[in-house]
Amino acid sequence: MLLPRVNTAGSYRKGMALAAIASAAVLSLAACSSDATDDAASASADPAASTSTEAMESFGDISVQLSWIKNEEFSGEYFADSKGYFADAGFDAVNLIPGPSTGVAELVSGTTDVALSDAVSIGSAVAAEGAPLKIIGTTFQKNPFTIVSLADGGNIVTAEDLKGKKIGVQDSNSALFNALLAANGMSADELEIVPVQYDPAPLTNGEVDGFVGYLTNESLTVANAGYDVVDLPFADNGLPFVAETMTVTDDAIANDREKLKSFLVAEIMGWTDAVNDPAEGARLAVEEYGVDLGLDLDVATQGAEEQSSALVVSDETAANGLFTISDALQAATLSSLAGAGIELEASDLFDMSLLAEVYEEHPELIAYAG
Repeated sequence: MLLPRVNTAGSYRKGMALAAIASAAVLSLAACSSDATDDAASASADPAASTSTEAMESFGDISVQLSWIKNEEFSGEYFADSKGYFADAGFDAVNLIPGPSTGVAELVSGTTDVALSDAVSIGSAVAAEGAPLKIIGTTFQKNPFTIVSLADGGNIVTAEDLKGKKIGVQDSNSALFNALLAANGMSADELEIVPVQYDPAPLTNGEVDGFVGYLTNESLTVANAGYDVVDLPFADNGLPFVAETMTVTDDAIANDREKLKSFLVAEIMGWTDAVNDPAEGARLAVEEYGVDLGLDLDVATQGAEEQSSALVVSDETAANGLFTISDALQAATLSSLAGAGIELEASDLFDMSLLAEVYEEHPELIAYAG
């Protein structure tokens, strides 16, 4: 069921317009300037202009490393860009860098500002390499990773069914797959790991019995090709970790706090639109941002609808806003990592203070569903 569409962006801008009016009034009293009064009237007449006034400083460009190609998975980012939310938040331009990538190398090297990744990949880098990274929010409350198999092939219904099977695993997902095995008391020598790329053809042509993919992507692609698909979701089999995590460096949190908060504001507004209009999010992916990829609109729409209803929103987001990672979800994520031998405290991996400040300063953004 789709949520009712609300104009959260308008509420945000209206609040900023009131702030701009108040600021202009103070300037008028201090300088006794009729020009300042005119400016205040102008700000009240043009809420969009007052949003730019609120940002005060320009943050220049911002780069965002995507975990995957420019498909519907990032529809919130497309809304935020195309509807001007990033511009209103003080950004001159937003560079959405396609993956696949965990974003770790790009963040550590300083070639990107924010990476959309997952808790296992980031947690592995923090624990094993001491990477100075933190997750400041998450798009998906529930991770979409799955082992896709065919009912008349591998038919992998339970984790136990993985034993003795050939499983296609991409290099960037190897840590995730090993974590799944560990969480279920298994080791890699109980099956055969076959290196694959991201096209599920090895599954449909019988080279592998199972294939690491997304419930909202490869699983739908294979099903739409006419196959009877069976899924083994990671989240339901010992790995309930957050995914599409907004990850940044410790240095950025310390020195670019307002920039990151402005980024979160624009993202919340974009994903509010994406949740309430997944069909348009799919269209943006297929016809604009991923136009050169040959994406299928029907599959993209299915994926956008599924992620909007089952992955992005939850009881926690309804109460506290999009991107929330509750204490309980942090604990579940850390437990998933511990099962894979990745031992971390919540403070090692998460910093939710920026999102908390955003919602404290702009509580109207919480009500993404009205």
